[in-house]
Amino acid sequence: MDPRNPACRQPDGIPSPSERRRALAAAAAYLRCPVCGGSLHLGGSRLACRRGHGFDIARQGYVNLTAGRARAGTADTSAMVAARERFLGRGHYQPLAAALQSLAARHDPDMPGLVADLAGGTGYYLAGILDALPDRYGACLDLSVPALRRAARAHTRVAALGADVWQPLPLADHSAALVVSIFGPRNAAETGRVLTPGGTLLIATPGTRHLRELRQPLGTIGIDRRKRQRLAGTYRDYARSGVISVNYQLNLDHADLTALVSMGPSVRHITPQALAARISSLPSPFTVTVDLQIRVFQRPAAVTTRREEKPSIGN
Repeated sequence: MDPRNPACRQPDGIPSPSERRRALAAAAAYLRCPVCGGSLHLGGSRLACRRGHGFDIARQGYVNLTAGRARAGTADTSAMVAARERFLGRGHYQPLAAALQSLAARHDPDMPGLVADLAGGTGYYLAGILDALPDRYGACLDLSVPALRRAARAHTRVAALGADVWQPLPLADHSAALVVSIFGPRNAAETGRVLTPGGTLLIATPGTRHLRELRQPLGTIGIDRRKRQRLAGTYRDYARSGVISVNYQLNLDHADLTALVSMGPSVRHITPQALAARISSLPSPFTVTVDLQIRVFQRPAAVTTRREEKPSIGN
């Protein structure tokens, strides 16, 4: 059985324990101990370095490599992750997933390395990218344990790893041939360190019209209008391949609207009672605009990274 072949997944689509272990073993060659920086090796039921720092493999198949350094209160909650799984499971953001797949296949560099999905959540987008790159393994790095539990089941070639993108990543220098950042925070210095020379960085952000219909009636967070300029400045030493726009409209019922808001940062500012009341006042279905932008950056042989990027606002 070839663990790289999506057809080898279990009938319900969930990787088997042996497939999850193979994914961790493949990723381990590129991992570094978050305590001492030494190489990590898979043995028994844990990843460990030669200095004896060990990290247990959870029953669900993920490994937490934060080493107690994660920022408290910043990870997505179980409710947020469940809402995201419901919304994405309905295929509402499938056009974005398809665009990422196409770009990853087109810009995949001919060199060894992982696909590193930073703040990758449930691994939804990473799984699609790996389907387009049958010879690569991926690392889904996220702070949220509920998200990691799902990411460990996302694909036979995904290693789900607990990590804070604002801290040093548990990845070796030049370990990622492709780095993906979808709506998440971007630590430019760490991205530059782990991305191999000639490697590709894909960044997806919301455009200014994204979900604009929800801002007034629901009180959702607005979009940073200076995002384009800040990204250009942060990654100005990278070669750029332009901006790919993903624009369409969705007709969402009240359950979809609830999941959409509940999976993103806006839910931290709206009580469940207020959200339910505001959504109930809207017609069903309700039309919203999806306005997303994907930027492709290629890391040159030598690059000086700039300041760090704050999280995108949007879902």
